[in-house]
Amino acid sequence: MSEKPLILVTNDDGITAPGIRALIKVMTTIGDVVVVAPDSPQSGMGHAITINSTLHVESVVIDDGPQKEYSCSGTPADCVKLGVRQILDRRPDLCVSGINHGSNASINVIYSGTMSAAIEAGIEGIPAIGFSLCNYNWNANFEACQAYVKTITENVLKHGLDHGVVLNVNIPDAKKESIKGIKICRQAKANWVEEFDKRTNPHGKDYYWLTGTFVNLDQGEDTDEWALTNNYVSLVPIQFDLTAHHCIQQLNTWDFE
Repeated sequence: MSEKPLILVTNDDGITAPGIRALIKVMTTIGDVVVVAPDSPQSGMGHAITINSTLHVESVVIDDGPQKEYSCSGTPADCVKLGVRQILDRRPDLCVSGINHGSNASINVIYSGTMSAAIEAGIEGIPAIGFSLCNYNWNANFEACQAYVKTITENVLKHGLDHGVVLNVNIPDAKKESIKGIKICRQAKANWVEEFDKRTNPHGKDYYWLTGTFVNLDQGEDTDEWALTNNYVSLVPIQFDLTAHHCIQQLNTWDFE
């Protein structure tokens, strides 16, 4: 039996995306790798799961990757569920998701399929990390990510994570020599100011394109957005318990009779 850790790799950009291929390359230097990833892009799917249609999984061979790769017709969360429950022959020691093409810092974590896959693993009690590069280009250069992906992964395998905690790692779009290091951060208070671009197709039917502007409302120097702006890798521990614990005492003073 192999003494190497078993690592489940997934993403939301699809199994052929350059980001996941870069992530696989790093993970194969650390452990035994099994890939279960969407067969097509699933960005912005959040924590969606497939319940009203069938799921299909196919064994695939891509470039010179690991022998065990599977493309899935479902969402990133589906991929983790299937990987853990159907495909793997033992419980993974770690799940890594990414490397996403584009930032998942601040409010983006809510919408992210990349992070939802990591969170799904966390729900299963599996240590998990989501990695993102702040460059949306399909042909982005992931070279600067490799050392940081490796050291963060090795630290998680060495130290573990508290139950219910998942790491959200974002890497600035900068040359390797320009990145200053890793900064432990909190999630910045920011949001998208969204608009819908209304258009009409040749048949006279209206349709819409979602557009928007990202607005950072947080001037703190301990946030992920600050770190990325200043060429640090941001590392934010997140949790999937959404309870606003600080409000419970206040709500207990209300009169519900």
